[in-house]
Amino acid sequence: MISPVSLDLNNGNFHKPHSLKNRIILSLAAARHDASATLFVNYTQVAAVQLERLTRIKTDGDRIPNEAIDEVLDIAKISKSKVTDICLSRNRYPYDWFKFKRNSLHYAKRLTENFFRSLTGKKYILTSTKEMKRTNSSNLLDLFNQKKFLDALGFNDQANLHFYDHHFAHVLPCLFHNPDWEDALLYSADGGGDTGYYSFRYFDGHNINELFGGDEWIFKSPPCSSLALAYGTATEALGWKINRHEGKLTGLAASGTPIFIDQLKSKFSVSNDGQILSSFSSESELKRFVLKICQNKPREDVASSFQELLHELVPESINALLSLYPTKNLGVSGGLFANVRLNQVIAEKCEIDKFFIYPAMSDAGLSTGGALQYLMEEDGMPKWLNQRRVLKNLYLGKNFDCEVKASFDRYTHVCRAEGNNLDLAVEHLVADKVVAIYTLGMEFGPRALGARSVLASPHNAEINQSLNNRMERSEFMPFAPFVRDVDAKDVFNLPDCFDYPARFMTITCSVKENWMQKIPAVVHIDGTARPQVICRADNPLYYDLLTRFREKTGIPVLINTSFNVHEEPIINSPRECANALIDDRVDAVLTKEDFYCISH
Repeated sequence: MISPVSLDLNNGNFHKPHSLKNRIILSLAAARHDASATLFVNYTQVAAVQLERLTRIKTDGDRIPNEAIDEVLDIAKISKSKVTDICLSRNRYPYDWFKFKRNSLHYAKRLTENFFRSLTGKKYILTSTKEMKRTNSSNLLDLFNQKKFLDALGFNDQANLHFYDHHFAHVLPCLFHNPDWEDALLYSADGGGDTGYYSFRYFDGHNINELFGGDEWIFKSPPCSSLALAYGTATEALGWKINRHEGKLTGLAASGTPIFIDQLKSKFSVSNDGQILSSFSSESELKRFVLKICQNKPREDVASSFQELLHELVPESINALLSLYPTKNLGVSGGLFANVRLNQVIAEKCEIDKFFIYPAMSDAGLSTGGALQYLMEEDGMPKWLNQRRVLKNLYLGKNFDCEVKASFDRYTHVCRAEGNNLDLAVEHLVADKVVAIYTLGMEFGPRALGARSVLASPHNAEINQSLNNRMERSEFMPFAPFVRDVDAKDVFNLPDCFDYPARFMTITCSVKENWMQKIPAVVHIDGTARPQVICRADNPLYYDLLTRFREKTGIPVLINTSFNVHEEPIINSPRECANALIDDRVDAVLTKEDFYCISH
């Protein structure tokens, strides 16, 4: 049995606290992929942006997300000089930013990124955790030259710097956004972070007890048992990109048979205390095994086999932990839990009443968790727990409503249609046309949730092929429905523990039989769908459009797919939105004030 390590944060005496009324916290995920920045004013998250949305480079990362820093500060109208606290992930940074360089050059790597070189004039970078291991230091702040970092990025020298734990940052938002949880299991899993591949933590109502996956893994090599890495390697073996296209594997899995599951399971096991173990001595050995399994095999059967591996091992691991640390509340995060089908299986196989998947579950979400870790250490556990709040939406990017007209008016063949905007949009949807919605701030995380979404009627499955062609997407990628909260359980089999995750499109569920033939465009091969359940207060335009469509057709759902062409990030700016209309990706665009289409 794992011996828990209690994090005693009751005293809040880690740093000299700032006054609550003027604490501005900038948190950065300088991750290898999906870099991001988020801004908190005290305990309120006021902005969060992924780097890719600004650079237009899919999953952009492996550097300081400078553009995202500027964006979140601009959203809040706060200058760099006003930032009081900066939270950083323990990633790669310029060699010159570390204090103790003796004997560490052999750990450094030459830069290929011009960004760091332009900041520092140096040619080498160091991995933070390797420097901690080399110096046997548990505190990265002791090794880091805070002044050089702050000067290089233009921050106030008085700003307080803090480094956060990768896996702790993954799961902390789950606890923070469930204020009614009096205990909980917090479980993270991904392809690898600074403290390994997994973490298990138990919240007992007062403290968070570290069961597995803490800082000790910096100083010893964790066993290579990453199911996320195996799944990502299989994605790559089938011709797609790791850390980007795993959703294709998930979508394809329902078309195959898991004929390789016994071979896969022979390499993995689950211990009595929930640890996922493997016989692999290194990541390279795991990858070689996966590549051999995938070579010249039917890709549907490969996808099905790796999906089934997750379905068997992850719930087994969670149930083993629940038997030792009983709770009915489960929070998960990390890249593995972008797998919405797995999330459904967990909810069905594990004895839980409440389930939450942090919607920004990839490394982009680390910036949120990093700020929350800082607040917990700064203020102590009682105060932190008292500040918890329900997550209502993720519209944390810049709101461009006041700039939309100017962007569309640049084009003489784009017209603002006369009439009621919602009625015009419904007419287009009923006629099987594709309508984009552009409103509020851009969503944080991988899902389009009604601010940067493409919408269509679900009544005809043929829309999938035509929409995929226009978006240059794979033909087997499923579309998701969105549904009003008052209609959700009439259409979908949504147990109570699915209610919260379904608000953010992080879980699949079965479609009720009487609706399958009426909304075939959103029903997967296995009879499931990935719904987004919406409340009017969060996005009135999105909600009211669906209400009008339901009144007109009797159909209570619409297709919602992300507003982006294949291999591009979801759009951000009004100009990108207008260009999509010009390029015939969509037939019309609905905004807060107007309805745009091409004039003929």
